[in-house]
Formats: sequence, C-alpha cells, structure tokens
Amino acid sequence: MTKLKHYQMFINGEWVEAENKKTFETLNPENNKPWATVPEASSKDVDKAVKAAQKAFDGEWPKLLPRERAKFLRAIGEQLRENAELLGKIETIDTGKIFRETKKQANYIAEYYDYYAGLADKVEGTVLPIDKPNVQALTTRIPIGVIAAIVPWNSQMFLTATKLAPALAMGNTIVLKSSELAPAVIFEFAKLVEKIDLPKGVLNVITGFGDPCGKALTSHDLVEKVAFTGGPETARHIIRNSAENLSEVSLELGGKSPVAVFNDANQENAINGIVAGIFGATGQSCIAGSRLYIQEEIYNDFLKKLTERAEKIKIGTPLNTETEMGPLNNFKQLEIIENNIKKTIEQGGKIKTGGKRHSFSNEGYYFPPTIIECDNHNLPAAENELFGPILSVMKFKTEEEIIKKMNDNKYGLSSGVYTSDLARGMRVSKAIRAGITFVNTYRLISPSAPFGGIKDSGYGKEAGIESIKDYTRIKTTWFYTSDKPIPDPFTIG
Repeated sequence: MTKLKHYQMFINGEWVEAENKKTFETLNPENNKPWATVPEASSKDVDKAVKAAQKAFDGEWPKLLPRERAKFLRAIGEQLRENAELLGKIETIDTGKIFRETKKQANYIAEYYDYYAGLADKVEGTVLPIDKPNVQALTTRIPIGVIAAIVPWNSQMFLTATKLAPALAMGNTIVLKSSELAPAVIFEFAKLVEKIDLPKGVLNVITGFGDPCGKALTSHDLVEKVAFTGGPETARHIIRNSAENLSEVSLELGGKSPVAVFNDANQENAINGIVAGIFGATGQSCIAGSRLYIQEEIYNDFLKKLTERAEKIKIGTPLNTETEMGPLNNFKQLEIIENNIKKTIEQGGKIKTGGKRHSFSNEGYYFPPTIIECDNHNLPAAENELFGPILSVMKFKTEEEIIKKMNDNKYGLSSGVYTSDLARGMRVSKAIRAGITFVNTYRLISPSAPFGGIKDSGYGKEAGIESIKDYTRIKTTWFYTSDKPIPDPFTIG
C-alpha cells in the first residue's frame, strides 16, 4: 500500500499537527483515491493561529517601511516563478484541474505580488481643508490587523494572491484557511514563504471544516477582517459569525453568468470565448459563462458549430499536457449536476451533447462538455450554479430583450457580450448588472483589474488599486497649532 503524503499546519513560523491529532484525507479527483492527509484544525488551533498573527501585528511587521514589506512580496513572487511546475502538479493532483493551466497560473500570479509590492508605498493620506482657525487635520491609512482569508479549492493560488498580496503590502497579518477539499497546494505555498524568512506569525496556514474551524476563525475576537471566496450559503454563516467580533467582511461568491451572442458577432471568436468560459477548468469557475443567449437569426447555425466544437474537447488525465478537460473535483458536484440535468430534461430541456458521466474513467468524476437547449432560464440547469461544464442555451430577438434577460439573475459576478458593433457592446455592457463584463473575450484576469460582483455574488473587490485600500482603515489626526490655550473646553467644534 502506497504511503500517503502528510502535511502539517503552519502556525507562528512552525509546522504543527492539530492539537487533538485529528487528520483527514484529501482525494485525487482523477481516481477518487486518497493521496495525502492533513490536520483537522480545532477551535484551539484556530485560537493559536490568530494569536500568533496578533502578536506579529503588535510587533515590527506593520512598522516596517512599505518598501521593506515590498521586498518580501517580490521574494514570494520569485519563489512562485521558480516553483511553478511543482505547485502546478500538486494543485492538479489535489483538484483535478489540468496541469497546463495550474502551472501557467502559478507562474502568472507572481505578478500579483509584484504589483502590490509596487503599490506598497503609493497609498497616500490627505490634508483636510478644515473650517477652523489654528487647526490642522489630516488622514492616513493604517493596517486593519489580523485578516482571516478563506479560499475555496478552485484557483486557490490565484484567490490567495488577491487577498494575501494587498493585505501584506499594507502591514496586516494573515490566518489563511484552505479548503478541506483540496488544501495541499496552500501548504506547499507556505513552504516557499518560509524560505524568504517572513517574520513569524505574519502568515499562518490552517485547514479544517466549517465547524469548528471556519466558525471559530470568522468569529474570533482578534480577527478584524474576513476575506472569503466561496458559496452564498457559507457566506451567510460568515456574516452571522462576524456579528460576534464586528469584523469587516468582503465576499467573492458564486455566479450564473449570462453571455449574449449577437447576429453580427465574429462566430469563431465567440465560440472560442464561450468554450473558454464554460468548458475551461471543467466549468469549475465562479465566472463560468454558463447561461448562453444566441440571437434568433443565427441560433441554429451557431449552436450547431458550438456543439461540434464542444464534442472535440479532449478529456483525459489532468497531468497530461494535451488534456483540455479533466475531472470534476468531488462527488457532491457530480450529484448536483446530474440532479439538475434530470429535472431540466423533465421540464422540457433538450440535450444537444453530453449529459451523462463520461466513460474515460470508472473511478474519477469525469463529466463531458454538456449543452442543453432551454425554453427559458428558469429551468434548473439554467438557473442554478452547477460548477461544472454545463451550458444552457436560449434564444433572444432584440437588444432590449437580452438586457432584461441577462439582468433577470440572482447573481451578478460576470457576463459576456459578443458583437462587431462597438456602440452596441458599450450600451449592453453598461446595462448589465454584474461586476465584470467581457466584450468579445472571456475568462481574463490581471493584477490591475478589480474582480468581484453584486447581488448574490457578494460585495467588495479583489485585485486592482482599490483593493489595497480595502486592507486599510482611514485615521484622522487633528493638530492644534496655536500657542494660546484652547478657548472654551466646554463646547465642541
């Protein structure tokens, strides 16, 4: 029997087991077999990690010159570039995402640490025009304190970077909780951070389940901000937990992102963008373009071409660099997808391709690219976030109609528009109620581009210049500049 790889938590600069010695297995989605074990953090472990972060925050870390903190961020970036292949392989084994993407992403997210290193000494305060004589007031931005950063299993290196980089740049300290579904790559990342001699307690990495680990972390009285990426239901628990410590909360949640293809669109480009949006990463992306509307005049021809393209996607072992789609991450996802497809068919949905488990592996959670024609977007597959390669397709006639349909959505994270009419692209993109709109492209990220949604897709932004301000608080300082005593101590103003 092959010995499973074992990871430890990283708390206060040391590798430790859970205080109760509990562990759990993490599965390889390719074959549904355990390949590693990790500690199951208890509330005591959470308390230890948070107190270590608080001690580091009370120490020298926030007092360092911003350019000194920037050196650590750049060092993290260099470690990512040098170890992109290792990180990519570990993430692929643990999540099922294809290696050609995980390796590239591990290398690219180094840019986020470089970006925020460059911004570390660019955040300014303001001298205020006060309406009183002999008084001067100014604002400065100060770090928040201990940040609880919680990331899901998909794109976790990217989602860690969007939280960790701005938080560290501003002098905060972190307790990072990885998903219990695929935590391994975050521990590998912590090993790289250890090499750069980041002060003890500045970064702490734990893993465990929502209760007690997540609950203890998000309600801890020393946690000043919770930055969470995940599902709306978990987010609601976090908001309730944060009532215990009155921490700030930012939420990057799910999506059911609509995409519209107008009759004047470059069809080859639109098909490539749609494939990237829903079949890239096996559809396991919060911005997945899973709800497609095609203008009536081109509907049949375009859908035929799209179906043919979907059927050519190479499904296989995720470590194989020729593979274009790997397995789903877990059995729960598979069940949700199958149940929603069944209900959709019962209510009139028509399968154009896919729809049933793939025969590539009898052990892994493989599901093929699936396209379902729907009469309306209230059918289960078109309404619910499935987190898989499932595309619901519908018709539309006019620009006014498609704007209404795209906005008839409880989510508001991403959206897409394909048209050769630039004016139309501007009009429609402006009218869509979503945090992100892609015009004639899809599934792009950049350190300088804010990322986040509205409605059930959460609030707050990750990446971009504004994000760095979200990891600070504004402090107002008053100066009395006269040599004379304060005239009347019994009045305000």
